[in-house]
Formats: sequence, C-alpha cells, structure tokens
Amino acid sequence: MLLVKIAIKLGGFSFPEDPAVEKIRTYANLIARFQREGNRIVIVTGGGKNARKYIEAARKLGASETLCDQIGILVARLNAQLLITSLGDSAYPEVPESIEELRHFFEVGKVVVMGGLQPGHSTNAVAALAAETIGASLLINVTNVDGVYTADPKKDPKAKKIDEISTDKLLSLTSSKHISAGSYELMDPVSVRIIERSHIPTWIVSGEDLENIVRVMKGEHVGTKVTS
Repeated sequence: MLLVKIAIKLGGFSFPEDPAVEKIRTYANLIARFQREGNRIVIVTGGGKNARKYIEAARKLGASETLCDQIGILVARLNAQLLITSLGDSAYPEVPESIEELRHFFEVGKVVVMGGLQPGHSTNAVAALAAETIGASLLINVTNVDGVYTADPKKDPKAKKIDEISTDKLLSLTSSKHISAGSYELMDPVSVRIIERSHIPTWIVSGEDLENIVRVMKGEHVGTKVTS
C-alpha cells in the first residue's frame, strides 16, 4: 500500500449516546494498522447524538447558536479522547484545539485525533482544514450512508446515488440547506470550499463496512468521489 498522509473524518454515527466501546476499539485497531504501515494520519471525530442532545437542551434554555456550537465542539473533543485512549501509544495523547497545535502534534509522527475547532465550523470543515494543513493526499469522510444522493434517500425513493461529483455541484446541494448548530450533514459549504481551494481528493463512504476505508486507500471506487 502506498504510504500517504491521510485525513479521516469519523461521523457522529460512530459515537452513539451510549458509547460503543467495541466499535471505537475496532476503529482504533484499523487506524493503528494504517499507522504501522507507515501512513501519517489525522482523525477528526464528530459529536454524534450526544452533541445534538446537549445542543437541543442548551437551545431550549436560551443559548445562542454560537454557544450551541461550542457545546458541540466539547462533545466532539470528548469523542476524540475516547479514540485516543483506545489507540494508546499509537496516538498523540492530547486533542489539538487549534491548527497550530495540530501542526505541532503531527510532527511527532503519531496519529492525531481531534474534534471541533471553533463555532461556525462543522467537523467536516475541520477535517478539510486538517487535510489542507498536513498536505494530505486523501480525505475520507466516513458516514452512515454510502455516498452523495440526488435527494435524501430516506425520504425520496427516487433518489439516486452519485458516483462522482464536482465541488461546484456539491456546493449547490449544500448551500440550499439551512445550517444551525448540530445540523451539519454530509458536507457543508465551508468544508466544500476548503476542498475546492486545496484540490484534496475526497471520498464519502459508508462506515458500516470499515473495509471501505481500506478500499479507498487502495484506489478502489466506493462511495462518492468529490472532485475540485
């Protein structure tokens, strides 16, 4: 396998309300394997159901959307810490809270795991920024769906999966949706813009089968490829 710098976004579905210890351990084992093979890796974790639960509670209590974003960031960082714990010596022991810390931690050579950075940026945008920062040759967005569709496949039976999509087209799809704290879906406009400017080869794949990550790294076509 070609040795590369890789950024992987683990969607919030990987971190349910009741933390799935075995699922986290399975991800950690796979990531540690990539690292042993010589790949340099940054992982960005989503907030998942716990983030949405706390955000909704804060919103009902009168919190601003900025504060709701900050709460989501804290939960995503907790998820990052769980993955770091499972990775053990393979991971840098701290969660970076800025791009500067990401650069510093990445130089050590261990897997870096991070959550959110600042209000207004989804963890998808953080993953794109992380990929840009480390000069990644690949960004893999691991979600609970198998790619980008023409419409929500859960609501529209006529929705069709798109095998390859340009950043322009993806931007038109994401820009038409309302965005608030905790509501980011596959991609948001900020993350798409970062991918576009950096020309980062990006894949959106289902994490229900972890071998999809391996397949993408081997150059196989799974999920949806995003081209800039």
